[in-house]
Amino acid sequence: MNIAESSADTSGLAWFRSSYSGTEGGQCVEVAASTGAVHVRDSKAVAGSVLRVSHRAWAGFVAVAPVDERGA
Repeated sequence: MNIAESSADTSGLAWFRSSYSGTEGGQCVEVAASTGAVHVRDSKAVAGSVLRVSHRAWAGFVAVAPVDERGA
């Protein structure tokens, strides 16, 4: 199940920005893993809502996500 949670609940996590992010900003997401879930947020609204998914759901998403020419 996916739920939104406040950023205060995830403030201690190490966030990683999408490899598609450029230095100019743009449309990108940040991801952080915890023992219970994977958290996803908008890099332009870090104080906003966070999507939380199970590790299994995240692995399923990554497995079907397209791979670009860089192999990322």
